[in-house]
Amino acid sequence: MPEDMLLYMRKAVYGCALLLLGSLPAGADDSKAARTPPNWTGSFLARVEALALLQTLNSELLSNSSATLTLEHWCELHRLASPPRIVAERVPDVDKAPSPEQRRELDVTPAEPVRYRRVRLLCGPIVLSEADNWYVPARLTPEMNRLLDTTDVPFGRVVQSLQFRRRTLSSTALWHPLPEGWEMSASAADVGAAALRMPPKLLEHRAILSLPDGTPFSEVVETYTANVLAFPAPP
Repeated sequence: MPEDMLLYMRKAVYGCALLLLGSLPAGADDSKAARTPPNWTGSFLARVEALALLQTLNSELLSNSSATLTLEHWCELHRLASPPRIVAERVPDVDKAPSPEQRRELDVTPAEPVRYRRVRLLCGPIVLSEADNWYVPARLTPEMNRLLDTTDVPFGRVVQSLQFRRRTLSSTALWHPLPEGWEMSASAADVGAAALRMPPKLLEHRAILSLPDGTPFSEVVETYTANVLAFPAPP
């Protein structure tokens, strides 16, 4: 390939990466082992593709009120399981008291009951996310509270009829596909081509769910695992 054509292609890929970097910030716990296929190499192009996919998922999660439905669409689109249905797996016998800050965000008094629920969201056999959920039972219907107490139905599906709104408090990238200073490397080859090793968790979102009148009823912290990329790398 002519040298000028190779240089042009390299600049084009670098340009795409710069556009895709957007607002990704930084950080990393262990969940079920990620099933990232071996053909996700550590090449520069594979890292750009991983970055683009994470940016796409991140923007879809931020623009939709239900993380459950967003993950279900992602699962179907990338053929992670058949049928591509999200199932919640409640983690039993765990409890976390809400912090004073969380009580302020939920607009509850120090004595008002706030319940805690921890679930894993699975598509087929793989865990796509883990969620810590603090909610105000007095602001839900008795049937909703019964389902949350006795079943594994995802929280978003249980409260869907409330037509709730979601306000993101923070969105944090726990992994950067491209290493720091990649844009100053002499060539894309300097990034390395070993197998792409992803940490167990890639994204974290913290959000408040509110009723249509603005009354908050839930705070959720969602952590998205490397299994969101558990499909073959783009050819």
